Amino acid sequence: MATDESFSGKLRVPEALTFDDVLLRPKESRVEPDEAETVTNVSKNVSLNIPILSAAMDTVTEAELAIEMSRQGGLGVLHRNMNVDQLVEEIEQVKRADELIIPLETVVTVDPDLTVREADELMEREGVGGAPVINTRGEVLGIISSTDIRPHLEVAEDDPVREAMTDQVITAPEDVSPRKAFELMYEHKIERVPVVDDENLLVGLVTMGGILQRREYDDAIRDEEGRLRCGVAVGPFETDRALAADDADADVIFIDCAHAHNLNVIDSAREIKAAVDADVVVGNVGTREAAEAIVDFADGIKVGIGPGSICTTRVVSGSGMPQITAVAEVADVAAPEGVPVIADGGIRYSGDAIKAIAAGADAVMLGSYFAGTDEAPGRVITMNGKRYKQYRGMGSVGAMKSGGGERYLKDDPDDEEYVPEGVEAATPYKGSLASELHQLVGGMQSGMGYVGAGTIPEFKQRSEFVRVSSAGQAESHAHDVVITDEAPNYSPDS
Repeated sequence: MATDESFSGKLRVPEALTFDDVLLRPKESRVEPDEAETVTNVSKNVSLNIPILSAAMDTVTEAELAIEMSRQGGLGVLHRNMNVDQLVEEIEQVKRADELIIPLETVVTVDPDLTVREADELMEREGVGGAPVINTRGEVLGIISSTDIRPHLEVAEDDPVREAMTDQVITAPEDVSPRKAFELMYEHKIERVPVVDDENLLVGLVTMGGILQRREYDDAIRDEEGRLRCGVAVGPFETDRALAADDADADVIFIDCAHAHNLNVIDSAREIKAAVDADVVVGNVGTREAAEAIVDFADGIKVGIGPGSICTTRVVSGSGMPQITAVAEVADVAAPEGVPVIADGGIRYSGDAIKAIAAGADAVMLGSYFAGTDEAPGRVITMNGKRYKQYRGMGSVGAMKSGGGERYLKDDPDDEEYVPEGVEAATPYKGSLASELHQLVGGMQSGMGYVGAGTIPEFKQRSEFVRVSSAGQAESHAHDVVITDEAPNYSPDS
């Protein structure tokens, strides 16, 4: 029988800290917050203009939110509670969103022998104001637009398109730049330019609307072909899904597991890394030892064991690590090897996000913070006169039934009795994602200004923490007042 002395070592318990336990120590500064640069790396080969990712949760990130995240300079990570075909379609939606050249397979074209009425009906049905006219070979013969078939023009509905089209077509080569395409359209006062190859065969289309949309998002992150970047979550044993995502040109593949310091997970993650071209981020972990086990092959490490607002892992399993300490331990291992660290979960305010960076993270991942935005897939509900959006943990019963159980290594389809590690809830409706990111990034820049750091690497070097007592925590919040008008970046309910 074990004696009490056998367990005495377990009573020498180390201390671990989370966001409310610390504050950044203010320092001498000449850095104005809006001058602070937030460029960072999310993996070895992919950089972001803002150090923000949206969580791979089925009530947070699908194509619509991933598109807006990338346009704003961050990265959306598509969840995996969908089949492979759906996942590929979601990736393609992100990649097509801001394409300069609309690919041939999605361009609406018109046969020259169609009637004007048929062409008009086709364009109305497809929601376009004009279309290239091509023959069976694919050669561009002209272009037809709504202006060519207005009633006051001498074109009958039954006339063939070849008699109504504009046959003096301005075309562009396949390597056309956004500036050159814009100049062509501006010079000739047209709204679309067919893109052709050396034989005048149609390969795509450039539109004025597409160019103006690209110019609107100067901070967007794009791949080498100018397409928006996209992250994808796959299970630790889902090699087929990882390969499909890689073939669809996903930029970063996230091995999505609640406990990545599992040797079977690590073995499979190594195999996936060897099989794909995309960067591979492995997570989640929370200790120095876990980081040491994966740092030699991972392109990034994601940190977070139980800090999320809808995660009950620590309560159900009794296991976890407060997030500031977890990030610091992992960063101690990853930073010297040039492997970026992502702090995933537990962030309620912009101050929490910048504290995670100070602890050693290169970027932060948020779920509930974005679940209430317009772009998130959760449905809007009304409770007590206030609007909320559906939000659930990937360890909740609902998410597990939809396929999320494997994230917790509990994916037995014949087992109807789940052991959930998350809850289903609601988060306040917030409006646009762009507005939330503006407040979040602005607050992080303020934190950089207080420390006197103009870049993320400089901030990590200069920042220092001070411990905060419970009285100090209370003092940090609005107190001794009744709030009449809530600020857009602060809610006491958080």
